[in-house]
Amino acid sequence: MIVVTGATGNVGAPLVAELAAAGEQVTAVSRRPAVLPAGIRHVPADLTDPDSLRPALDGAEALFVLVAGGGAGIDPDAVLGAAKAAGVRRVVLQSSQGVRTRPGAASHAHLVTFEAAVRGSGLEWTILRPGGFAPNAYAWAPSVRERRLVAAPFADVALPVVDPADLAACAAVTLRGGHQSQVYELTGPAPIAPRAQAAAIGAAIGEEVTFVELTRGEAAAAMGAFMPPEVVEGTLDILGSPTPDEQQVSGDVAKLLGRDPRSFAAWAADHAAAFR
Repeated sequence: MIVVTGATGNVGAPLVAELAAAGEQVTAVSRRPAVLPAGIRHVPADLTDPDSLRPALDGAEALFVLVAGGGAGIDPDAVLGAAKAAGVRRVVLQSSQGVRTRPGAASHAHLVTFEAAVRGSGLEWTILRPGGFAPNAYAWAPSVRERRLVAAPFADVALPVVDPADLAACAAVTLRGGHQSQVYELTGPAPIAPRAQAAAIGAAIGEEVTFVELTRGEAAAAMGAFMPPEVVEGTLDILGSPTPDEQQVSGDVAKLLGRDPRSFAAWAADHAAAFR
């Protein structure tokens, strides 16, 4: 059995669906009730309360760990200890590319700690480090629907954002084993800047979308409504001043899946309904 935490999110939901379609026995873990494929067991639990995970972990062989919100309040050793005590053999951690490219950043501090705990857990482990996510563009959905407008900072700074469906597919491969002690960086097929993302969304909905560039301060104020300050600053640092490594396209998606990663334009076309 494979246990998937964060089972209702951008990665967890397609991962559960992919594993179920492949005939795997899956337990989906989330804090709230979820609509899941037929036959999928759901256990309400929270990584901040490792004891709540125990019913989900009973009989499991592999565990997918998604650390949301930077991991505040989560004790990595307690989570991994609960998994090991339950007989879990393999853990796949969704981390972040920033653990390598910005190891001293406050926004990634807990993931650095979590990676170290995974490596020292005594379990078989694999770490997935995605770059930026295509669904971050959902933040623009209300303004696109209402005014056909995208407002964002750093208009022409490009990053190779990844489709979470690709991340889910890579997680499914590694959860089945054969990738012990491996770290994979997962990106899209080419860097794409916010202005170009807005154009791709316009193409997906068949209407022109206007792009307005925000200052860093304006963007920080908007993001601060739903992100901790250190995460806001860390995110804006990456978006505005990416390192060469952060702009580099990784070959790990193709290595794991045997195909190229999906483009932002393909993601936008698949999710056009959110922007109409």
